Amino acid sequence: QVHLVESGGGLVQPGGSLRLSCAASGSIISTLVMGWYRQATGNQRELVARIFISGTTNYADFVKGRFTISRDNAKSTMYLQMNSLKAEDSAVYYCYADRADSKLTIVRTWGQGTQVTVSS
Repeated sequence: QVHLVESGGGLVQPGGSLRLSCAASGSIISTLVMGWYRQATGNQRELVARIFISGTTNYADFVKGRFTISRDNAKSTMYLQMNSLKAEDSAVYYCYADRADSKLTIVRTWGQGTQVTVSS
């Protein structure tokens, strides 16, 4: 079982940048896909970005061109570089990782979340 710990959240002004990190307790080499969701107060959790084991990335339309997802297998860490932040980006950001167990069942692990607040 992989444990995930997010960091890098905080308070930033509109137009600013933050980089979130998601550190895994074990190797992420065999992780099929990793990604970020976010949940603002009163809203459902929504997918922000994901990166597959192949390196392919997907982004939600509302972050395209502003956010970049990446992973460093050697450091067992995934990142989310967030630029041109807007007030509506304020939310708790959760990372996740999908792996296949011995029965080829996909098992999802979640981090505990990190708060991002965009405000002047």
